[in-house]
This record gives sequence, structure tokens and C-alpha cells, in this order.
Amino acid sequence: MSQHSHALNQPVCRHCDGFPVVAITTGPRRPDGTRTTLPAVCPACKGTGHARRSITAVRIEVAA
Repeated sequence: MSQHSHALNQPVCRHCDGFPVVAITTGPRRPDGTRTTLPAVCPACKGTGHARRSITAVRIEVAA
């Protein structure tokens, strides 16, 4: 289920689809029944969930 975004004018990261941080389980359960988890951050957007807008410079030369 998608969440509301507070920054509607920024494009969503194509690598993580807007889910920049996830928890990965590390193996067996502890005695209390929980599992140890590690956070994994999207390397493309650095955990923001938004892609940076790319600025493309175009140089046009007109032949005389």
C-alpha cells in the first residue's frame, strides 16, 4: 500500500520505488522470539526515496 508523499514535486527513486530503507532479518530467533534485523539503505537515493532531477545541458551551434 503506497504512502502519502510530502514532496510531491520530486520524482520517486527508480531503484527502490520510494521505499528507501528496509529491514533484513539476520537468522534464527532469539530466546524471546524476536529476530535481529539490519537496516539496508538504497544506495541510489541515499535513503531519501526521491531521485535527483538531472540537469541536461545542450549546446547548439549554428553554422554560418
